[in-house]
Amino acid sequence: MNAKKRGFLIFACMLIALLIPSFSWAHGFAGKRFFPTTFQVNDPFISDEFSILINNMKLPSGPSYGNSTEINIDYSKRILPRFGLEFHEAYQHLTSSPGDANGWENFELGAKWQFFTNEEHEAIASLGTDVEIGGTGAHQLSDSFSEVSPGIFFGKGFPEFPEALKYLRPLAITGDIGPNFPTNGEDKTLTWDFTLQYSIIYLQSFIKDIGLGPPFNHFILVTEFPMQTALGGDAKDQTMGTINPGIVWFTKYMEFGAAAQFPVNSSSGRGVGVLGLIHLFVDDLWPAGIGAPVFR
Repeated sequence: MNAKKRGFLIFACMLIALLIPSFSWAHGFAGKRFFPTTFQVNDPFISDEFSILINNMKLPSGPSYGNSTEINIDYSKRILPRFGLEFHEAYQHLTSSPGDANGWENFELGAKWQFFTNEEHEAIASLGTDVEIGGTGAHQLSDSFSEVSPGIFFGKGFPEFPEALKYLRPLAITGDIGPNFPTNGEDKTLTWDFTLQYSIIYLQSFIKDIGLGPPFNHFILVTEFPMQTALGGDAKDQTMGTINPGIVWFTKYMEFGAAAQFPVNSSSGRGVGVLGLIHLFVDDLWPAGIGAPVFR
């Protein structure tokens, strides 16, 4: 697929989703708990949203070591109030010892069903599948084969903590786990990601007002642990990933975030990487139009 056709396909998918009218539905909430979109760990819910994530990191040492900068573009659109489609594309600039490369990575399409929400216990869970479509990206940067990745996604707050531990109630976890199946028959991998979060707005609204005003009262402290373990081959049982401590700031309509990336081992990268997030809550920006599910 050449660049012109590829760009048209991406534009057409997003335009069709944007132009379908319907109604609104809340996103990212379970009871009092708001679960923000984080950097590299998937949301435990489905909503209408648009994100741009910038990722800069030094690649592992080896024959193709260098530096990678990615611009990730994500858009999700609810078809039903609890079921939707997700679109992902990324443009990468790679500086490496064999030579520089630039281009689009493989296009990814996903579906997610939010099947469980418990308001009292601030719990949420979804099932989903992502498909990376092989051969749709630049050949220097992307695989010619596809990859199918089913998974379960979850989020949990802790309103059950007793009064003696009330300052731990703003804590929450999110995560996802699932296998990755390459269509070329090569070795499978297991993705297991999670985040730890501490919500300042939850603390001030439901535990104790500690006197923080704007913009600090809309911070959520986040540390991510995106991991992947090989299930076969020469690298069997080896894990790659990063630890990403960061912070997000949100309002009703948008969210911004920044985080560092620390590789867990030499196979995962070198030095400290950087993540930057710009996120729009389309369902709150246009609740009666493009931000609503197609069918209610």
